[in-house]
Amino acid sequence: MDFSTRNKVKAEWGMASMTDLVFLLLIFFIIMSLMSNNQTPIDLPKVDSNPPSSQDLVEAAVIITEDNKYVVLPGGDLKNPMELDAVKNLAAEAVQNSGKTKLKIAGHRKASYEAVFAIMALAQANNWDPVLAYDK
Repeated sequence: MDFSTRNKVKAEWGMASMTDLVFLLLIFFIIMSLMSNNQTPIDLPKVDSNPPSSQDLVEAAVIITEDNKYVVLPGGDLKNPMELDAVKNLAAEAVQNSGKTKLKIAGHRKASYEAVFAIMALAQANNWDPVLAYDK
């Protein structure tokens, strides 16, 4: 009894198609290397004569607490929040000392919209740029 199979799978493959593929790739890379331009202009930034200082000024910020009172940073104490009337002068001083026209506004989740809008109105009246800080 002969149990060998008559249909044998050939593990050979033609080299002609592989040489055609290598030849086409060779032509492609030769043409692309000739077409590439090594003289591409690059716009590099100019050297600035006045580099930025390593010490950034502290940003002025107003924090609105849960009970709609205010703390002005830098220099304010979170344990002793103030009313709106006392904040106006301190916020103006903090913005002036920061050297910027931005006022960061951060509020507690339970703070009322009126408390936030009061600080935004203060920023608009003094031509400051209000920046609202929030958590995602």
